[in-house]
Amino acid sequence: MIDPSTLFTNAQEWLFETLIEPASFSLGLGNLLEDGYTATGWLIAGLLQIATLLLVIGPAQRLWPVEPVKDRAAIRVDILYTLLHRLGFFKLAMFFTVESWLTDGIGVLRTQGMPTLHIDELWPGVTDQALVSFCIYLVIFDFIGYLVHRTQHQWDWWWQLHAVHHSQRQMTMWSDERNHLLDSALTDAIFVLVAILIGVAPSQFILLVAISQLAQSLQHANLRWGFGRVGERLVISPRFHRRHHAIGIGHEAGTRGRLKGVNFGVLFPWWDSLLGSADYAGQFEATGIRDQVEVGRDYGRGFWTQQWLGLRRLTRREKPSAMTK
Repeated sequence: MIDPSTLFTNAQEWLFETLIEPASFSLGLGNLLEDGYTATGWLIAGLLQIATLLLVIGPAQRLWPVEPVKDRAAIRVDILYTLLHRLGFFKLAMFFTVESWLTDGIGVLRTQGMPTLHIDELWPGVTDQALVSFCIYLVIFDFIGYLVHRTQHQWDWWWQLHAVHHSQRQMTMWSDERNHLLDSALTDAIFVLVAILIGVAPSQFILLVAISQLAQSLQHANLRWGFGRVGERLVISPRFHRRHHAIGIGHEAGTRGRLKGVNFGVLFPWWDSLLGSADYAGQFEATGIRDQVEVGRDYGRGFWTQQWLGLRRLTRREKPSAMTK
């Protein structure tokens, strides 16, 4: 069986040797070749994702929409977020700051004897089966993603940032990356730290993130799709995730005791089902945040306004929403 990570690595090496490496030497940046190789991987992953959005998910949205597109300006802002993240610009900034500090810190700990866990080696023979190893890491990262996402809703200070994502009233395939930059930095740091600790190879990590991102683009799409009674419990569908964004359900406490929201899964609904946060009753509800709709709270229209208001909420310079009182 063809290993997807091998195919990806081959494409990364070809583009790097054909374009990036010669350009680096011509610009006098030969000292950054290793960083350039990593950036090449993120660029390929991003281009493949955007091509899939435009050629596959986009046409599907036009054929089976949940609702007519009314707010194209809001969608254009989401496209900006998507390009910023998927083409590697945000990742590059993180690579030279937070990720560099994490890598250096882990390096110091390793000199003191801290081992790398290599989770896949706990299953005998898996290291010789790259696809099985990849699937193990995929499930691990999905569980981490579930825990992070649930925490983004439970911890009020983190919700003030994550609310940027939920404030989109016109959900489309571009909505997944609509996040406060500080929120994205926190989640990125967590996943990078986990990847380093359990020994995920860089090329494998890029592919893991890319698959997760593309699946989440599908989940946020303006698509009237469900995967059926069985399928809904195996893989997260647009219908299942839209329930997570539904007004009065996606964040507010009360429907499940102290739990703020439902359907926190990233790729698989298994964790929601096991940990009591699954809700399979959704029927393509309107999306947004309750105080945004009922009292007109402003979460921002443009990119910089959304970032600024998120910081104001975080520092309590804006009145708390009705739902958190």
